[in-house]
Amino acid sequence: MPQQHISLASYYRLLRGNGNFRRLWFAEIVSELGDWFYMVSLYAMLLEFTGRAESIGLAFALQVLPQALTGPFAGVINDRISRRQVMIFTDIARAVIITCVLFVRTPAMVWLVYPLLFLETVMWGLFEPARTAVIPNIVREDETLIANTLASSTWSMNMFIGSALGGAAAVWLGRDWIFGLDAASFLVSAWLLSRMRFTEPHLAARGPARVRDLFDHSEVVEGLRYVRRDRRLTSAILVKGALGVTGASWVIFPIFGKEIFPWRSAGITAAQGALIGMSLLMGARGLGSLIGPLTAAPWAAQRLSRLRIGILLGFIAYGLGYLTLGWINDRWLAYAVVVLSHMGGAVIWVFSTTLLQLLTDDRYRGRVFAAELAGCTVMLALTSWIAGFVIDHGVTVRTVTIWTGWFTLLAALWWIWAGLKPSAQVAAGDPAGAA
Repeated sequence: MPQQHISLASYYRLLRGNGNFRRLWFAEIVSELGDWFYMVSLYAMLLEFTGRAESIGLAFALQVLPQALTGPFAGVINDRISRRQVMIFTDIARAVIITCVLFVRTPAMVWLVYPLLFLETVMWGLFEPARTAVIPNIVREDETLIANTLASSTWSMNMFIGSALGGAAAVWLGRDWIFGLDAASFLVSAWLLSRMRFTEPHLAARGPARVRDLFDHSEVVEGLRYVRRDRRLTSAILVKGALGVTGASWVIFPIFGKEIFPWRSAGITAAQGALIGMSLLMGARGLGSLIGPLTAAPWAAQRLSRLRIGILLGFIAYGLGYLTLGWINDRWLAYAVVVLSHMGGAVIWVFSTTLLQLLTDDRYRGRVFAAELAGCTVMLALTSWIAGFVIDHGVTVRTVTIWTGWFTLLAALWWIWAGLKPSAQVAAGDPAGAA
């Protein structure tokens, strides 16, 4: 395929010249900023009301695990009906769900958080495969990596801003305002998506969607057979599942923020210091996730071989970073290590997404990305719950951090074995797989 030099100018040209992608991008900004503010406040509320790490692990599990349950029918839905309509519907549904969190006023009402998180995640499990699958429909093939890098970098910038400022905003405005703003952000996102106009080729190739199709697993089986035919596709679809071993980090940061690196200042209570400490660590995570793809994408230049090498280097950076984080005591060094670790994690995410988009036929993209997301979320949910459970039963958060690093390095060894083996197939446009 033709290679396009990736620079700040290329991002600007894409946004200026492509109205559909611009609207998708703005929708991402408003909804994700609201979500990161919301997440910081939600985790702080759970720690305040329960005092247990396991409550955060369970909350995070419910934010990701339902995606695996929705995976089979999410793929079928996104391959049978308009992906734009799926995104609009799920945004409106999430606005209603987040509004209901306002009813959680006391520790006795904490139970309500969990079914609401479950429902919100089901909606996200429908939304995300649709968003990922439409990108190749609204950008040129040579702009795919540019679009993915911009989308991922925007997610990371939103995480950086939302997490870093979310704690201060919650202290200043209060939780209720944060939850209300998040609900409103989904309505703005739905309005922006409703203004997109583009062709969805998969609709012409399939008949009208029927309810019974959701329970007909033949299309899921067909998708799995399609993946199995190409070893490169098989390994690429498992990358985010391997990255899922890092789910413990979502429990690690709130505990680090409360017990190891709380923010101490005159006029700041212990609870507020813990909230700000968690926000700064998550902000460092977002900064790393922003820098990683922006610096690595120009080097990869959409070459399959370099995308694979970048994934390997990302696993190594993440693993070594968490091994280091488990030992250090300096706050600013911890922030720097988190930045470097999540530079690697974001490269893994963007490069594996691009690999799948380049290797997958449009007819199967909904099912392929739903399956990829399902594998990732199962691992994220499992490792986050285990982390919360073992911390509540006496294992130190530093030990959990170190083990997270070791498991990520094991994932790097798996990628060497599965992802970097010579393939009998060479993708069109990847010149001899040249690095």
